[in-house]
Amino acid sequence: MASAHPTFPLNADTEIPAVGFGTYLISDEDAPSAVAAAIAAGYRHIDTASGYRNEGGVGEGIRRALAADGLTRGDIFVTTKLWPGNPAWGDAPKDAEQTISECEASLARLGLDYVDLYLIHAPYGGDRRIDQWRALLRLKEAGKARSVGVSNFNIGHLEEIRAAGLPLPDANQIELHPWSQKPDLRAYMAANDIRPIAYSSLVPLSTWRSAPGQDSGKTDEMRADGGIFAEMAAKYGVSEAQLLLRWGVQSGFAVLPKSLNPDRMRQNLDLFTFAIDDADMAQLATMDRGDGVAWATGDPSK
Repeated sequence: MASAHPTFPLNADTEIPAVGFGTYLISDEDAPSAVAAAIAAGYRHIDTASGYRNEGGVGEGIRRALAADGLTRGDIFVTTKLWPGNPAWGDAPKDAEQTISECEASLARLGLDYVDLYLIHAPYGGDRRIDQWRALLRLKEAGKARSVGVSNFNIGHLEEIRAAGLPLPDANQIELHPWSQKPDLRAYMAANDIRPIAYSSLVPLSTWRSAPGQDSGKTDEMRADGGIFAEMAAKYGVSEAQLLLRWGVQSGFAVLPKSLNPDRMRQNLDLFTFAIDDADMAQLATMDRGDGVAWATGDPSK
């Protein structure tokens, strides 16, 4: 896959671009122009999910970009996710065959023959979690997904897969930023070759999910030390967003910034002209504040 930026290995056959374009909270109507603009800006990884209800628009944006920019399908890494069901919402967990059908429905909405990464969005499957994971392995074997993984899984959920005698996920997409570093989970994943992919990397920004209905859940302690990021960003001559995203890729995981502003899209992709020095990385390591503030960051094990 052609890429102007670094990648991280997921398995023997697949690498994930270090910076992807996230599409959470982008409407299906806005997704075609947003995705096409992101690819034109240089993004080669697009992240969506059936639960975002924008796969159709994301697929249209990919097709527009391929036609306009002289790219091929193999130039773009596409992630989507299974909504596994959630009994707490009166939503029965999907069984293996329903999981297969859901992936095929996502591919149809996207207009693709395969995705590069297919994830279980959250560990809400209860007794059917392992059935869902077996189905993802079948999808990988069938070529519908080049790599498979999970999202929001903790060590217990991952050990459940191991106990079933099944291959462990290629990746686990989780909330990661200096306030939520998950050192124990990341150490476990490193020891088991499970690649971390970060979402909500920009939580420390004052503008993160500040719109009505998107309560950030930030603590007073978090707000009190937010100025540190601005100071560090000024030191390197970059935006606070660039600093936070650089912390992610420098720590070894892919990041998924989202913006509808083409200038900011390009800025968020420009993470490889500077590096955070050892002293600042050490200071950032002291800022962990626990599990995080975004959706599904607790232990949704039931």
